[in-house]
Amino acid sequence: MDSFIYSINATVPIFLVMIIGWFIKQIGLIDDHFANVANRYVFKVALPALLFRDLSKSDFKGEFDPQFVLYCSIVTILMFSLVWIATEILMKDDTQKGAFVQGSCRSSAAILGMAFVQNMYSDTGMAPLMIVAAVPLFNIFAVVVLTFKAHPADSSEAVKAGRGNNIKKAFVNILKNPIIIGIVLGFISSMLNMKYPAIINKTIESLAQTATPIALICIGAGFEGRKALKKIKPTIIATFIKLIGLAAVFIPVAVFLGFRNQELVAALIMLASPTTVTSYVMAKSMDNDEVLSSSIIVLTTVLSSITLTGWIFILRALGLI
Repeated sequence: MDSFIYSINATVPIFLVMIIGWFIKQIGLIDDHFANVANRYVFKVALPALLFRDLSKSDFKGEFDPQFVLYCSIVTILMFSLVWIATEILMKDDTQKGAFVQGSCRSSAAILGMAFVQNMYSDTGMAPLMIVAAVPLFNIFAVVVLTFKAHPADSSEAVKAGRGNNIKKAFVNILKNPIIIGIVLGFISSMLNMKYPAIINKTIESLAQTATPIALICIGAGFEGRKALKKIKPTIIATFIKLIGLAAVFIPVAVFLGFRNQELVAALIMLASPTTVTSYVMAKSMDNDEVLSSSIIVLTTVLSSITLTGWIFILRALGLI
């Protein structure tokens, strides 16, 4: 029951803020221009600040576990690769592929992960290690998939010809990705045990606190119910993969490798937490299907309180956490 209550408290407010974003867009309080500008702000400023804040405060030297880091990295590579291959084979609509792969694999590890583990164990435990091992790869794969599957509104011959440079473009996009930059700087800051003046810390904290609510308002404002209903099938399939399928495959591997308690919960968050709000921001910014992205985020968020609780109940019943 405690796990269910926590899951509800963690996911329902997120869903409600999305509804508020949709509502204030309907009454004209905000418009598409506001949502587009706010999306860019979240992607380039607020989310990097959030990740830098969380990681710079973590003690990687004292808690580094190479086996767990390797597990998180390999599993992230495998799940993105397998889902992408299956999508290329089975999905007919090429315009949906980037959003589908990203939505099926990218977890809300940084935003919900640390809070979830800390609520259960009083400290963040292995969550920072999971974030360092998995979240950069989440973003690298997302950038690559979204770059290769981009469908710009401008379909001129020049744009089409430019698609031949996708590998170079993807590499440049990875290096320029603000979220990856925030993770790298936060990790370096932690490893060097850097301390900052209170003025700097409070500024970063203020920026970080704006990331999630603004992103959620933008998702709600950009949610188009009629268009989303037309994409209900890929939304449901991606939601199943995100909340159940990946964990069903890779959590038994973690148990076999001997991971327990905080390590296992961190792995569960990596695999089975709702799709991160960043996926909508990146899909919209990189000419992919933002409608499908927002639909997957909404559905995974709504259902995750039930599925995460179910996973935790199973792991507790087996004496693993």
